[in-house]
Amino acid sequence: MPVTKVIRYRTKADRAEENERLIREVFAQLAAEQPEGLHYAAFRFDDGVGFLHLAVIDGDQNPLTASASFASFQDGIADRVAEGPMAADVTVVGSYRLLP
Repeated sequence: MPVTKVIRYRTKADRAEENERLIREVFAQLAAEQPEGLHYAAFRFDDGVGFLHLAVIDGDQNPLTASASFASFQDGIADRVAEGPMAADVTVVGSYRLLP
């Protein structure tokens, strides 16, 4: 059964662009390697510093843990954030063409 995770945080204003660059690197690696068992999206709020990640993991293993770019993203996250990250497993109540 898939596990759906939501992660939300706010970066320091001077680190938001770096954070977005690191996220884009994760998605570039995912596009190149196309790992199975992962549906993933990241969003940046209009305030410029808020971020939200949505991940659906189909199996017992999270493919992100094998990603070098995701490891780079996680490295130093505590220095980039002003608030959070807050992570939670969630139950999908409804979805229209967003989730598998």
